[in-house]
Amino acid sequence: MAALPAPAVTAITIFLNEENFLVEAVESVLAQSSADWELLLVDDGSGDGSTEIARSYAERHPDRIRRLEHPGHANRGMSASRNLGVSQARGRYVGFLDADDVWLPGKLTEQCAILDARPDCGMVYGRTLIWRSWNGGGEDFTYPLGVESDTAHRPPRLFELLVENKAQSPTTCNALMRRSLIEQVGGFEADFRGMFEDQAFFAKALLAGPAYVDGRLWAKYRQHAASCSALSERAGLDRRARARVLRWIRRNLRRELDAYPDARAQLVRELRRNAVLGLRETAKRLLRRRVAA
Repeated sequence: MAALPAPAVTAITIFLNEENFLVEAVESVLAQSSADWELLLVDDGSGDGSTEIARSYAERHPDRIRRLEHPGHANRGMSASRNLGVSQARGRYVGFLDADDVWLPGKLTEQCAILDARPDCGMVYGRTLIWRSWNGGGEDFTYPLGVESDTAHRPPRLFELLVENKAQSPTTCNALMRRSLIEQVGGFEADFRGMFEDQAFFAKALLAGPAYVDGRLWAKYRQHAASCSALSERAGLDRRARARVLRWIRRNLRRELDAYPDARAQLVRELRRNAVLGLRETAKRLLRRRVAA
């Protein structure tokens, strides 16, 4: 049997025990206005029904959907799972869709058109809906982009935006990237397994070349109690997780930042601000213990 031609886009959905949402994520890929894609479902050691859901989709759409897993059905974390997907990708463009999020129908058509027209850009991203209304509760909203939309931005402005963490920066469910860019920067950092694991990758990518920022909405980022972000926030781990990523950036991207002293200074300021927040958290904990005693 002759090999199928490579699609324009490889969509990668990593999942761990996401039986409640995986179907909706996959269906949002199937509903794309563009049919020029393949979908890789990367099982990160699930123990619930999501493994069978992924198998079922792969059996029903063998020419378009594949299920992957780590050896021994191991759990290796989000970054390692994204890298596994990238290693098997055939598309010239790669988009990530986490199993509890969804894409809007025009995402791939519109983003591919931008990257086709802008060969200088390695990535395109737009607005992400913070999706609270999916279960009938809460109001949806979007973060400001922080930069002019519908144009390309050269380094280091979008890197600075990511470091500042005050506006919309690229998200895994929103960005579409050239596979060559992902390979150029070495993919995701497998040592990061929790919150902000994608920021080390995006820091590398945003320093590697121009990215296009669009004003359109392309993805819904579901808010729910069992999400990685919600669990991290409840456990009080967000600041420490972000501090670890910022330290990694300072340590591993020194050469890239040599060309951008203002961006390096911004990174240092953010590290100092994070350290001050850490001291305040420690003081509050000590005070609570004294009051409780």
